[in-house]
Amino acid sequence: MNKKWMAIPALLMLTMTGAIANPPPAMELNRATTSEIVDTLVAKLNTHYVFPDKAKQAEAVLRQHQREGKYDGITDGKQLAKQLSDDIKTVVGDKHMSVDFSARPVPLDETMPPPPKTRAEWEKQVPPAVLQRVLASNLGIDKVDRLSPNIGYLQISTFGPVFLVSDKLASAMNTLADTDGLIIDLRNNGGGGGDSVALLISYFVDERTRLNDTWERATNVTTQYWTQDQLDGKRYGGKKPVYILTDTNTKSAAEAFVYTMQAMKRATVIGERTWGGAHAARPYRLGEHFYAVIPSRRTISPITGTNWEGTGVIPDIAAAPDNALAVAKDQLQRRLQGSAAPGTAGQ
Repeated sequence: MNKKWMAIPALLMLTMTGAIANPPPAMELNRATTSEIVDTLVAKLNTHYVFPDKAKQAEAVLRQHQREGKYDGITDGKQLAKQLSDDIKTVVGDKHMSVDFSARPVPLDETMPPPPKTRAEWEKQVPPAVLQRVLASNLGIDKVDRLSPNIGYLQISTFGPVFLVSDKLASAMNTLADTDGLIIDLRNNGGGGGDSVALLISYFVDERTRLNDTWERATNVTTQYWTQDQLDGKRYGGKKPVYILTDTNTKSAAEAFVYTMQAMKRATVIGERTWGGAHAARPYRLGEHFYAVIPSRRTISPITGTNWEGTGVIPDIAAAPDNALAVAKDQLQRRLQGSAAPGTAGQ
């Protein structure tokens, strides 16, 4: 992934903020400042948003409200950011789109550092306290277990940067490699890095496989993403059954994993429809304390020709989140015993 902050992983957000910031102080706004923020927002949307026609529709709404004086009486920064976000979302339903207020000064677009590509680069960017906290965590690989001698269980709460999680994923897959079937729990997974998604999918194929394409508006270039040929852990392979658990809090990069595995017919999805945010985004400065997160890249599946934006990933078997694991375990046990076809029993 390139181009500044694309689909910001949670661990990289810690890098950006350094630590949990104090609550932002109230900010007094005047009409001139507000107009400048709105003007800049309109310009950034028209330059960067992945769908130009939708950007124009958002501009029309913002300009109408500006003429009506809707923003003139707003003096609090957080309130203005929320109002602008709400107004944009009346015509642009993109889940990654937002306007935000920052207590700290927002850097200029051209001075924002690109996301680190190596652990060494990452360690140079993060404060020592954050570095220690992140490295002491499980990096989103929450649980690696066996639900029975032949059924594995992998719970992931975030897809951290690939240079941090590759070893943990390799260790997890080594532990699970000799199971006959696997349940991957992505309930409450808030997303993260696309490279980590591609790495994990690589464990579940037998040959090099094209996963997704991304089209970037700024360059009009489409880039293909493929599985990795060389893996540090044991390959699970493309034949053994895999079940994925989802809920409405399965988001962004986690949805990319689910959507791709489902489209490849490599996994059965059990649970709730996912969040529905597919477009990679990055922040753009609107003013000293304002920025907009604007999606500028579109994911396109080579299998479906589209993505999950706005719709989420629809499970193969619907189940309440609290019951999804039990349903998946029952499905998998019966499948391994030869009494159920994938994704059919229990529907």
